[in-house]
Amino acid sequence: MVKKTDKQLARFLEELHQSILIEADVEGSEQLRPEVFTRHAIDTLIEAGEIEDAAPCDHRARGVEVHGYGIDDEDTLNLICSIYSGDHDLHAVTPSDITKAFKRLITFWERASEKPYHEQLEESSDAYDMAFHVHSMAKAIRRLNLFVITDGTTSAPRVEVDDSAGIVVRRSVWDVERLFELESSGQPREPIDIDLAERFGESLPCLSAVADTGGYEAILAIVPGSWLAEIYDEFGARLLELNVRSFLQATGKVNRGIRDTLRDEPGRFLAYNNGISATASAIEFAETKAGGRAIARIRDLQIVNGGQTTASIHRAFVGKVDLSEVSVQAKLTVVPAERLDEIVPLISRFANSQNKVTEADLSSNDPFHVAVEELSRTVWTPTPEDGLRATRWFYERARGQYRDAVAQEATPAKKKAWKLAHPPNQKFTKTDLAKYANAWDLRPHDVSRGAQKNFTIFMAELKRSGVTATEEYFKRLVAKAIVWKKTERLIHDQNYGGYRANLVAYSVAKLSHATTQRVDLDRIWAEQGLDAAHEQAIVDLSRIAWSVLVDQAPAGANVTEWAKREKCWEVMRSEKWEIPEGVVVTLKVLGRQATAAGAGGPAEVTDDPAVAECLRVGADGWMALSNWAKQSGNLQGWQRKLSYDVGVRISRGRPPSIKQAAQGKKILAEAQRLGFTP
Repeated sequence: MVKKTDKQLARFLEELHQSILIEADVEGSEQLRPEVFTRHAIDTLIEAGEIEDAAPCDHRARGVEVHGYGIDDEDTLNLICSIYSGDHDLHAVTPSDITKAFKRLITFWERASEKPYHEQLEESSDAYDMAFHVHSMAKAIRRLNLFVITDGTTSAPRVEVDDSAGIVVRRSVWDVERLFELESSGQPREPIDIDLAERFGESLPCLSAVADTGGYEAILAIVPGSWLAEIYDEFGARLLELNVRSFLQATGKVNRGIRDTLRDEPGRFLAYNNGISATASAIEFAETKAGGRAIARIRDLQIVNGGQTTASIHRAFVGKVDLSEVSVQAKLTVVPAERLDEIVPLISRFANSQNKVTEADLSSNDPFHVAVEELSRTVWTPTPEDGLRATRWFYERARGQYRDAVAQEATPAKKKAWKLAHPPNQKFTKTDLAKYANAWDLRPHDVSRGAQKNFTIFMAELKRSGVTATEEYFKRLVAKAIVWKKTERLIHDQNYGGYRANLVAYSVAKLSHATTQRVDLDRIWAEQGLDAAHEQAIVDLSRIAWSVLVDQAPAGANVTEWAKREKCWEVMRSEKWEIPEGVVVTLKVLGRQATAAGAGGPAEVTDDPAVAECLRVGADGWMALSNWAKQSGNLQGWQRKLSYDVGVRISRGRPPSIKQAAQGKKILAEAQRLGFTP
């Protein structure tokens, strides 16, 4: 934990409020400051590993106040209440105010779970959707996580847990002091600290060896399955945070085998299962009665391999399976806190022997993100015609980088100058990047699944496509960010009343699809904004998106859940929309990149279906595809070249080879998914 002073805390609070003021100003209303603070709070909770995902949702009624919610793993409900004053001076929030906020959250849960509370609310509002979702999931909820977030300080307990009517209720308070500690620690979450001796009544016997080189200690232990299940029951996905992968459910052979062994042969689980690999930053030992070593306390526990083993045992625990005979072998590597980010991904990469851990799981220091970060520090925007200075778009690869960069400036004048060059509203994170990219690449349903899940999907697709971060890629990424942010502002101005994040994702995706991704991103980068024709187009598209998300949702469906389904995107994609002339004239023109020798149709005919499909597209179609891919930044270089080569062959009266056609068919399918029309 970082040692703080009142001066440091006051500076942090001032910077927090300045960020909120700027973002609210960009969105066009001072009234939005509490909502912006709530969004910031939700991002903090996600980064801290407290929740997987959540959405802002403002609802107040007699005895009820909620500002955000989310449901994790179908059995955990997260409810958030913000106490925001906007006071730039440090101020105290009384424990009674905190208690009152928790009571209002509990009252909402009781009303929404026991009765159709949503029927009292406006059907087109976020609050209706929230209450309906909670009511429909109420019987499955086992854990209720209540969060009170405030920009003040408080002496109220940070965490309290109780068991009420079979539901575990966890109350967490995040005041400005706790937020400062988290952001100043350099860690992506609060460390998990477990006193085994206190929790389970005994320490865990172990064997240990200190490496002569490498600066770590390796420990082997046999962990009771019930211990592991109870730890996961409390901390959940926070245990797996450094092994980004989510539990794969009991569908693959490995997970089904784990489930069946736990149920049918628990005594053999130790023999059949490879166990887990975990890391910690510190261990406290105790001595066993026989004179050996035992683990009494673990600091900063993370499971980096064996996530499906842990989650499967927990599922069995929830399902009342007897775990008394289940034991799990564990390798625990003790690594100094300052080297966790360096060593843990390597352990996760090399230790896994069950379901393959892909490079997408190890994205924290991925070369792609490092390259985007470097570009964001060196690439300036074009100098505006109004004489204002050029700026940079700041990519925050690791949380707190922006604040740290400001702090490094020696004087107030230099800090101000740095912020003018790097405006807070031009800061974006890894999950923001994934959101901008996936919406543009026609995945609004994935964007609607939440920041973390969408990021995982983005990384998997990034690895599959082989895209690298060049200066051209960075500039077009920023252009997509400009489109997204402008769409947010325009949709806010329409006063729809709810589902803004979903409306933005679907409006952006429809614009991209309808124009076959021919919107001139280079022009948007150069102008650092959109023209009036594009803005009006987005407003029109947002109305279509509202109709698809709300009016055309299946009967009884939850809108936010409907938005996550690919079927929802199929409906949006099929909606008729005529591109306005003011947009048409700015679109990039597709056509041949070069004049190929020869003319006429192909001289040869083949029975191979892939070759026949390539011939149906025609020379101009393949030339256009190659040009489209180059202009939009889609597809890999070899795919663009193969498309061009196929077009040249067909234009010369020759069909592509069977091998070329097989690859061409795949390329065409991917291009069509991304909006290209031959």
